[in-house]
Formats: sequence, structure tokens, C-alpha cells
Amino acid sequence: MKPLSDTYVEETRFGFWFLRSHTWQHHVLRVAINDLRSLFSAELPTAPVILDAGCGQGKSFQYLHRTFAPKRLIGLDADPLSLTLSREEARRQGIDIELIGSDCAELEVADASVDILFCHQTFHHLVQQDRALAEFYRVLKPGGYLLFAESTEAYIDTWVIRWLFRHPMHVQKSAAQYLEMIRDQGFEFEAQNVSYPYLWWSRSKDFGLLERLGLRRAKPVGEREETLVNVVARKPAGPAQ
Repeated sequence: MKPLSDTYVEETRFGFWFLRSHTWQHHVLRVAINDLRSLFSAELPTAPVILDAGCGQGKSFQYLHRTFAPKRLIGLDADPLSLTLSREEARRQGIDIELIGSDCAELEVADASVDILFCHQTFHHLVQQDRALAEFYRVLKPGGYLLFAESTEAYIDTWVIRWLFRHPMHVQKSAAQYLEMIRDQGFEFEAQNVSYPYLWWSRSKDFGLLERLGLRRAKPVGEREETLVNVVARKPAGPAQ
């Protein structure tokens, strides 16, 4: 495996703390999983194998377990401390978990072995995004789902985020660019499988204060610069065309 500095950018101390905060768990992670669940066009896979790519400190495990009832749940992260904390979190929640120390650009997971791959707020830390997405495609079974939830460049490239967190700025993308990237890899999705949450925490210029005070209305989709994009994308069930 290549040195971590060549594959992803580690989080700041503040960022590491924030990833175990109540705000992260309830206003970011829980909300994203609920939204992704609503974007499925078909019935959920029964007793799926789920891979949490970039599982961090394991705060997603309880929500993934509750929402998708997996028969096998795999957490993957390149950071040893995060894996230790993930193991402790799974123990507290009474959830069986398999943990893998691996970078997203080189997944130590078998081909076509995963029903659902969950990638939440991980992609913008990755330097080799194209390679990681190809790995996601590889490990998913035909007909498997990529659950992708990400912040866009419009959010990442703001003074408060650059001050508090750390990211590889040269790979940040707009919502449209992320969707194009996913489709170019061979995944399939329609408009009903995509959402553009405009949540207060993702609007670091004003945190939606004027809207919350009733002084103005938020611009609708298509008239604003999106700060978040969620998509449920499917690997084709048959051979790729």
C-alpha cells in the first residue's frame, strides 16, 4: 500500500473530535442514512453484506444495522486509531463487525462480494478518487448499490471549513461532477435516486441563519450552488456495456 499521504488526507484534531460528537451522529450521519434509504427505487436487499468504506469511529454501525439489517457488516478504514474506536463502538452497540485496515484506493475485499457499499463524507478526503471509485465498483456484486453521500467543493472550500478541517483541495468537486464521475464508472441512477440536502451545517457562510429567522427563503435546486449530494447508484445486474 502507498504511504497514507499519497492516498488520503488525515483529519485535524478538531475534526477527529467532531466525528464523535452529537452533532455529527444526529444531524449529519443519521440524517444522511435516512435520506439515502428514501432514494431507493426498488426493495432493499434482504440480509445484505454491507461495507462501510471509511467507517471512521464506527458511529454509522448502529444506523446501518437498524436500517438495512445486514447479515454481515464490514468496516474499513486506513487509520489504526479509528479502527480501534470502531471496535469499541461496535462492542457498546452489541453489533458484530468485521474490521479491515485498508485504504479506499486499494480495498482488501474480494471481487463482487458486497451488496451495499456505504461511503459517507469520506470521498473528499481521498486523493485517488478515480481509483477508489473503481474499487467500489469492483467489490460490489452485480446489482449491488453504492450509497454515496458527500460534501461538495462549495462547502469544503470555505474559510471556516479550511480553518477547522483538512482536505486535498485539488480533488474537490461540484455535485454535478461527482454524479458524472459515478456514472462514468459504470453505475446507474436516475433523478429520483439523487438528492441535494441543503442543511444548515453545510452552509458555512451563514449556516442558514436568515432562513431560520424567516428573513428569506432558501433558493430551490437549480438556482443555488449545492453543498451536499446524496445518491443511490446501482452496479448493472448484467455485464457492463
